[in-house]
Amino acid sequence: MEKVINGLAYVLGDNIDTDQIIPAEHLVYSTSDPEELKKYGHYALSSVPIEKAGLPNGGIPFIDGDNHSSKFRIIIGGKNFGCGSSREHAPLSLQVAGVKVVVAQSYARIFYRNSVDGGFIIPFESEIQLNNKIKTGDEIEIDLPNNLLINKTSGEKYNLKPLGSVFEIVDAGGLFEFARATKMI
Repeated sequence: MEKVINGLAYVLGDNIDTDQIIPAEHLVYSTSDPEELKKYGHYALSSVPIEKAGLPNGGIPFIDGDNHSSKFRIIIGGKNFGCGSSREHAPLSLQVAGVKVVVAQSYARIFYRNSVDGGFIIPFESEIQLNNKIKTGDEIEIDLPNNLLINKTSGEKYNLKPLGSVFEIVDAGGLFEFARATKMI
């Protein structure tokens, strides 16, 4: 895994639920078929109301046109990111769309656990609210070893809460890969 991740920020508000991340009507695609898997990326964040998509101004779709990948690699959320259902397709859809890291003020625990267990994305928690300090399109650097977010556009730096032992699972590629690597299975 990369220890420093660079990318454009996509900023969202509070209480982004799993229906907004991947609407239930799109849970019909096979995850083992590479062409169908791309559809999870195509529909990622497709139910976020357009006025709240890409803050502060909104009106910025996460996915352009027929693409299944987004130009945004880092999502900045608010409180309670990933609330709603327990579907693991939510963090999977973000991974397929090219997201590497989500930084939120807080998470719904099931979304956080699904993100880690599947090794889909790195779910950092911020020490302070960042979705009112970072703008969609800002260039962001995430320094994993130092738990630091650097906004290269504004020059500001923010501490992130350490991932602790969760990092080893995400770094291994998920819970099963971690168990294999540590000879638990």
